Amino acid sequence: MTASNGERVATPPRAPTPIHKFGTLAVHAGSPHDPVTGAVIEPISLSTTFAQTSVGKPVGAYEYSRSSNPNRHNFEKAVAALEHAKHALAFASGSATTAIILQSLAAGSHVISVSDVYGGTHRYFTQVAKAHGVKVTFTPEIEVDISQHINENTKLVWIETPSNPTLRLVDIRAVVTAAHAHGILVVVDNTFLSPYVQNPLDLGADIVVHSVTKYINGHSDVVMGVAAFNSDELRTRLSFLQNAIGAVPSAFDSWLAHRGLKTLHLRARESTKNATAVSTALEASSNVIAVNYPGLASHPHRSIALKQHRDGMGGGMLSFRIRGGHAAAELFCQHTKIFTLAESLGGIESLVEVPSSMTHAGIPKADREAVGVFDDLVRMSCGIEDSDDLVADVLQALEKAVAGVAPENGANGTNGTNGAVNGTDSA
Repeated sequence: MTASNGERVATPPRAPTPIHKFGTLAVHAGSPHDPVTGAVIEPISLSTTFAQTSVGKPVGAYEYSRSSNPNRHNFEKAVAALEHAKHALAFASGSATTAIILQSLAAGSHVISVSDVYGGTHRYFTQVAKAHGVKVTFTPEIEVDISQHINENTKLVWIETPSNPTLRLVDIRAVVTAAHAHGILVVVDNTFLSPYVQNPLDLGADIVVHSVTKYINGHSDVVMGVAAFNSDELRTRLSFLQNAIGAVPSAFDSWLAHRGLKTLHLRARESTKNATAVSTALEASSNVIAVNYPGLASHPHRSIALKQHRDGMGGGMLSFRIRGGHAAAELFCQHTKIFTLAESLGGIESLVEVPSSMTHAGIPKADREAVGVFDDLVRMSCGIEDSDDLVADVLQALEKAVAGVAPENGANGTNGTNGAVNGTDSA
């Protein structure tokens, strides 16, 4: 466009509002056009420091990149819009996000958590939080017995729904009602579903967290985390810790994650379609003991999915128990041709892993099996490939894996043995 003096100026951004739907917000929220060049895609601001016109008076809104950066700020604004939040803060990883929230609690505080949480979260709760005086109580049926675990020091309730890797669902509203009656905050890890499928803040949660590494970024090339919330007091407390501890993402990673976020709705729909097809095929196979997928009618918490998830979507994650024990589970992962044997999830490519030996190996076996993480459990992250190809890949690997295990090694469907000693708990 042209100004009155004849000079060309940048076209102003068409800022989305809450009345716009998810796809529009995903593309436009936190994405102003560059005021100097008119660039539709924001530039990457790699500067660590910003000029000041006089002492203590920066030229713009930024003075030092650990405290704030244009790319991180824009990404945070976009996540807040998609999670229906007033504020969002980005961190160097999902684990850093967990650490900052737990660090905000005073020594002597008590936390109630669902039992089947991500292995890294379990490690932090049991080994790190404990060291600075925060006690965590785990429960497998948090909606049922939360009131039994609340005491005068309880400050926080931590939920994963779906859980990792058994895909159990938690009724967020039920937990929130019980917790808020005692003035207790509720945090929901929404990594497995993303803001497209579920918005915990709309169900009463106080904080929603994500490993941005997974669905939000979606391309397996960024490690980041984010927390979103509505409280101004939380914004003050958590942003202070974000700056003081310095667990912040780089400008480049923030830019990449923001780029990935713009196609989240497309990727989430495709991965859900693929996971539905794969889980349906697995459920029909005699080589499978059980399938965990919230999109199936057979899922024990299907009614919660219909209530909490967009259009009852199941998401892109599933797990299943294979006949033949741990040996068959390992063989399955080695025989897939499209699914890559690797940790992590939520990317455009399909991944497969054995939690007992990989992502959850750091959790004691008895604790794992108490929540369904047996040695024969296989976890799958469905990407955006063609569903027919994924189903064919799964079925051929299933046949080869079960056929390759001798009966004496657990082919009758027992748990088998777990030869793994170490695990990274990385996803």
